[in-house]
Amino acid sequence: MSKLPEIKQRVEANRENIITFLRELCAIPSYDSQIKEVGERAADEMRKLGFRKVWFDRMGNIVGEIGDGPKKIVYDSHIDTVGIGDPEEWEWDPFQGKVENGILYARGACDEKASTPGMIYGLAIAHELGLLDGFTAYYFGNMEEWNDGIAPNSFVEVEGIRPDYVVIGEPTRMQVYRGHKGRVELKIVSKGKSAHAASNHMGDNAVYKLVPIIDAISKLEPQLGDDPFLGHGKITLSHMEVKTPSLNAVPDEATIYIDRRLTWGETKEAAIRQIQDIIGQRDDIKVEMLVYNDPSYTGFVLETDKYYPAWVLEEEHPFTQAALKTLAAAYGDQSPKGGKWNFSTNGIYWAGKAGIPSIGFGPGDEIHAHTVLDQVALEDVVQATVFYALLPAMIEK
Repeated sequence: MSKLPEIKQRVEANRENIITFLRELCAIPSYDSQIKEVGERAADEMRKLGFRKVWFDRMGNIVGEIGDGPKKIVYDSHIDTVGIGDPEEWEWDPFQGKVENGILYARGACDEKASTPGMIYGLAIAHELGLLDGFTAYYFGNMEEWNDGIAPNSFVEVEGIRPDYVVIGEPTRMQVYRGHKGRVELKIVSKGKSAHAASNHMGDNAVYKLVPIIDAISKLEPQLGDDPFLGHGKITLSHMEVKTPSLNAVPDEATIYIDRRLTWGETKEAAIRQIQDIIGQRDDIKVEMLVYNDPSYTGFVLETDKYYPAWVLEEEHPFTQAALKTLAAAYGDQSPKGGKWNFSTNGIYWAGKAGIPSIGFGPGDEIHAHTVLDQVALEDVVQATVFYALLPAMIEK
């Protein structure tokens, strides 16, 4: 690639800017989907680097536009994080973080603020060098931790911007990823009859009704679907709630929540049917899919079922091949392979629901996500910029 030396030269010239930008992003708390302040910081950088348009969408995600070609490509990086949990578990300030042996430890360093500097600088460099010819590119800094996929859902169906390609910046260990399992979130509600515990024979304990169902669910996993690339489906009872008039009464309602991980080929209908078969046809116990309708920090509401389809982009797909060729050119990897995430990303909407060709590339390893060892190698953050800058030029027009 004739422009590769110039890309690397520009990336190296901006090394300290890229690292400083990441540290400043991590220093801004952005949990509970409160991304306005960190979005404003990203907006400042995009304006400085010459993005032609920068704005907050109705949900409150930050968007930067650069280039003016007919094809659209989105670089997706969620800039919200989970909370810090117990502060006593952290050996350093989770936002200021620390750098040790070239690794930044901070909340969001891995998941997923580490991709933002490379994406923004990479797109700016690509534009400077003419590598965005034919493309309008968007940096999309969004909220994902509360409900993955809802931000791109809004971007396409409310904002009206439907890309031709998407790059997801979740951590991939500097490899190209092309899919992951999906999931459906369910609840099973059992209805009973309350009575004083001293006269429990007059009641109908809603909790006891769920005991055989819980036992059957715990044994269900071997029967779930399997796929040679994405692996085996999974099912987890993740939470339980009980309604009772007092601690001296028979509970009249009990609810269990199910996280059902869907492998390739499994559908939400089939997953619900498996649970319904365990329950049987009865009026006192129901299974239903959860719904997400929480407002964003701007007050925006987009109600969606909590269904997140599995997705896979074929290794032979032209976009996968473009990403693998970019990897080979940028880092000299002569036999790159497409991998997969273990966790879920915004790909459940981009690829899973909207059918938009999507790949993942980002610094960091997902095993550090949501932990007090949240971390990323700063050299990878810098070098990821090369990939993001080069990729558009490798896509067949």
